Amino acid sequence: MEVIRVIIHGALGRMGQEIVNAVLHEPGLKIVGATEKKVTQKYLPLTGTPDLVPFSSDLDSLLKSCRPDVLVDFTNAAASIAAARIAIKQKVSMVIGTTGLSEENVTEIEQLCQANKVAAVVAPNFSLGAVLLMHLSRVAAKFFDYADIIEMHHEKKIDAPSGTAVATAKAMLKARGKPFIHPETEREIVSSVRGGQVNGIAIHSLRSPGFMAGQEVIFGGAGQTLSLRHESISRESFMPGIILAIKEVTKCKGLVYGLDTLLKL
Repeated sequence: MEVIRVIIHGALGRMGQEIVNAVLHEPGLKIVGATEKKVTQKYLPLTGTPDLVPFSSDLDSLLKSCRPDVLVDFTNAAASIAAARIAIKQKVSMVIGTTGLSEENVTEIEQLCQANKVAAVVAPNFSLGAVLLMHLSRVAAKFFDYADIIEMHHEKKIDAPSGTAVATAKAMLKARGKPFIHPETEREIVSSVRGGQVNGIAIHSLRSPGFMAGQEVIFGGAGQTLSLRHESISRESFMPGIILAIKEVTKCKGLVYGLDTLLKL
């Protein structure tokens, strides 16, 4: 089996460190480089291996010297689209889990992939449980008229609502084929207490150090409710999905949006 060569973009971030550890211990994958915004040493320090992994803030030069098959990016929207413009033009496939990418960003990534005949997996969530929750929400959306989404994240998450919540709402609306019913509040004592709204779906964002990442979708109908909930209690929950995406992206062409496609849901 040919080894897949991987560079981690943003290797010292919370997700970056977890991805480095997962790739290190996965047969068939090899870390050949790592990046960070500010780098003070030539090599990325790794635990439990004598390998020296080149470490740089210059992604363009690193790609040319290390010649990876895949670049994994879990940074931020601005850094991610900048990395895509560099990596994909060098015919390096990408796995992107950055939240906050605009529709224009995703379209640009798709066009870059088509022009350079490589692939990118872009997903709002790489947790298998979260992806299944989104899938089940699409199924339920056809049978209920009312829906709320509550998403829960740690207090340092920079965006709200989460990319997963927005993607879930869009998927539910596509499956339903029309907006949900959103009851209007006659007297709102606290402004925006009903949360934000996406075509009738109220979205509520919780931010607290007690959470890592989670989501609950609540459907309402005459005389009944249906609640679907998933919670990630550590970043390990994202690793199987990320490893799957790294292995599959090298077999694909163009943009693959959402882990559900790779899972054949």
